[in-house]
Amino acid sequence: MKKRRNIAAGNWKMNLTYKEGRLLARKIVDGTGRSDVTVILGVPAIHLKAMESILGGVSNFKTAAQNCHHEEKGAYTGELSAAQLKSVGTDCVILGHSERREYFNEDAELLAKKVDIVLKHGMEPIFCCGEKLDIREKGTHVELVSKQVKDALFHLTDEQFRKVVIAYEPVWAIGTGKTASPAQAQDMHKAIRDLIREKYGEETANLTSILYGGSVKPANAEEIFSQPDVDGGLVGGASLKAGDFTKIIKAF
Repeated sequence: MKKRRNIAAGNWKMNLTYKEGRLLARKIVDGTGRSDVTVILGVPAIHLKAMESILGGVSNFKTAAQNCHHEEKGAYTGELSAAQLKSVGTDCVILGHSERREYFNEDAELLAKKVDIVLKHGMEPIFCCGEKLDIREKGTHVELVSKQVKDALFHLTDEQFRKVVIAYEPVWAIGTGKTASPAQAQDMHKAIRDLIREKYGEETANLTSILYGGSVKPANAEEIFSQPDVDGGLVGGASLKAGDFTKIIKAF
């Protein structure tokens, strides 16, 4: 029997003013009507304190920051530490998103440090992995994604690893309107779970939630989420519309 959490996570990226974010969060809470799905709102830092007050009384809702610095504190102008994020009630931190890898040159060594500090401060890492189109076309996508997971996460103990959520996001499907077929998503999710099983064993593999990200929308969410190794989605554009995101939450 499946023990994993079903998770609908939204990544607002660099969108929404403070007023707009508060309004959207309230609409999502009011329209969800599900307590059996973990809903995570990945918001810009300006919204985190407001999310604590809006979502704090709803047991299945969590907040996520979209990044954090790998050091505890210091002269890093413009950055936020894990301790600062935790101090405003942040539950999770999105790490390793393809945009962070691409635009900010984040590599496995840096991401491993970020994973460690997020766990140290009692938050859940949502670790993103995924391949670009040329890798998919070469047929080496499983090898690349496996390396991303191993290099950034496999130094963790079993107990630590169980606190990690993995988000598989084929880069060629992010914001492009293209979506991996349900079969493609399932194949990669199974490969990731098999990799976890080899390292950490059956129980940990079965407890690890693996999300799909890449143009998830109401029209395709149910079919994608029905795959045996897909435990939900990390949703971009559709998470900015209350009606669309609540439909995705209800697609489980």
